[in-house]
Amino acid sequence: MSIWLLLPALALVAWGVLAFNRLVRLRNQTRTAWADIDVQLQRRHDLVPQLVAAVQGYAGHEAATLRAVTELRAQAVGLREPSRLGEVEEALEQGLVRLLALQEAYPDLKANQNFAQLQRDLVDTEEQLQYARRFYNGAVRDYTDATQRVPDVLVAKAAGFGAIEFFQAQADSRAAVKVEMAR
Repeated sequence: MSIWLLLPALALVAWGVLAFNRLVRLRNQTRTAWADIDVQLQRRHDLVPQLVAAVQGYAGHEAATLRAVTELRAQAVGLREPSRLGEVEEALEQGLVRLLALQEAYPDLKANQNFAQLQRDLVDTEEQLQYARRFYNGAVRDYTDATQRVPDVLVAKAAGFGAIEFFQAQADSRAAVKVEMAR
């Protein structure tokens, strides 16, 4: 066999190996990023019962808010797919905002050191979660670009590299908030 036939074949194999390894690295990066999101969501989920218990002691008659947050937490714990989890986590986030807003109506709750620490922990967790979401979505974007780019798409399809979902808020939560002035 001529060396002129062997060189292009070796170059093609080398390109295929490099493309495959790049796709594997990008897929693993998205998995690692998802694990980071999972850790932050677990931190949030662990804080919810503590917050509910703290608020319950001061504002027990706010049962609907407490029950809604508890139910959303239970739903979120069992979900794994980004699209459905994004919906439930968005609702849980809104419920936690309502739960934290109760402190304004209950000065004793606002003064409670345990509640204040839980609130700080929750804020820290939300910041970490936002960072993890951005990192994950960036990793998904890079992976998606690589699996759709020619000629790497040939290796991606042949090796079974599938689509990965973004983790995003629902369209309703991205809409501008309407504020009406009291007259």
